[in-house]
Amino acid sequence: MKVLIHGAGVAGLTLAFELATRGADVTVIEKRRQIAGNASWQAGGMLAPWCERESAEEPVLSLGRDAADWWSAALPGHVMRNGTLVVAPARDAAELDRFGRRTSGFRSLDTEAIAALEPDLESRFGRALFFAGEAHLDPRKALPGLQEKLVQMGVRFEFGYGTASKPYVADFEADCTGIAAAQPTLRGVRGEMLILRTSEVSLARPVRLLHPRIPVYVVPRSGNLFMVGATMIECDAAGPITARSVMELLNAAYALHPAFGEAELVETGVGVRPAVADNLPRVERDGKNICINGLYRHGFLLAPAMARQAADMILGHEDEEGARP
Repeated sequence: MKVLIHGAGVAGLTLAFELATRGADVTVIEKRRQIAGNASWQAGGMLAPWCERESAEEPVLSLGRDAADWWSAALPGHVMRNGTLVVAPARDAAELDRFGRRTSGFRSLDTEAIAALEPDLESRFGRALFFAGEAHLDPRKALPGLQEKLVQMGVRFEFGYGTASKPYVADFEADCTGIAAAQPTLRGVRGEMLILRTSEVSLARPVRLLHPRIPVYVVPRSGNLFMVGATMIECDAAGPITARSVMELLNAAYALHPAFGEAELVETGVGVRPAVADNLPRVERDGKNICINGLYRHGFLLAPAMARQAADMILGHEDEEGARP
């Protein structure tokens, strides 16, 4: 079966992998000139279904709990299974209690246990929640890595695809274009992030710093880099990051560790994430067309499960009524 996938973000690439693994003839077309710059590129890459349950419905946990295994199988060596640490300043201890009531899969840590996990946070926080079963990856390594593997599997890519590009003949087409899809039920949720560089801080895992107004996560990456994000603004504007967001994210990073105050600000970024009313993803089919959308802030976490659903539909293992969590 020949399948044409529109979009080379995390949804399109995971679907391409599922289909190619099952023997389909796959072509991916992408309007951008390369795999960079989209919402997937700006993501934190956290595979954290238990933490996300704090503000998400049960399907995010049930669909996302196998994501780390999927990514490990697809891209060996890319997934770091060091868990997630959740902390809060003493004045916001109630936020930590609230987070714990809404989640599961964690154990509570005291000051000594925090220091044993993250020595650079020694004596900075009195309590924490540790989600040992969670993981993370670097989207800026995972996306190109998955594309390279797909090429080796025979998947064809065309970048810079526009209205003047040649038409493709396919048995099935899949729309994985995210916020660019022409769907009236979609809304944009703007996420803003910073990338900082410092050799004065070392973290082994993502750390979530709770705050009543703007919870922030700090994700370590190679080369002394840290991704700090991310705001959730109900807006589909993709313009530059706002001064307010820069200040809030920097203040949060500084609250986690003062050495971030001297860090180099390497990059600021904005990604507009597609969402529907209940913030849960959709796989919808209309004849020989299928759409994966609404991944919201859970792209890397939920894309594998949605890709499996879509591949089942395309290859005839599901009915034509569509599916949702």
